[in-house]
Amino acid sequence: MARFKDFGDGGVVNREPIKFKLHGEEFNCAPVIQGKVLLEIVADSSSEDVAKSSQVMEKFFSAVLNAESKKKFDTLLSDPEKITTLETLGEIVAWLMEEYSDRPKEPPVAS
Repeated sequence: MARFKDFGDGGVVNREPIKFKLHGEEFNCAPVIQGKVLLEIVADSSSEDVAKSSQVMEKFFSAVLNAESKKKFDTLLSDPEKITTLETLGEIVAWLMEEYSDRPKEPPVAS
């Protein structure tokens, strides 16, 4: 008997909209992204190279933000009056990664 497994339609995904606010502006993200994008981000983010880390963040936001929000986000991050720290950008990325990986926020309750 040959070894074979059918993975069906690729897995269950939550297609609810994903949004976040920064400096009072709302940004709309794709409800789902390819798992491959998450894997690439995780693999590339382990680099000690600051330039590569910057490219990873840029690639991530380009993958998740819709076109209008991406343009608005880039404008906001260039505004000298509305500073967004690296830590805040990291928090946004971490939250979005949790949403896209659909990881449980709390441990399951024992029955």
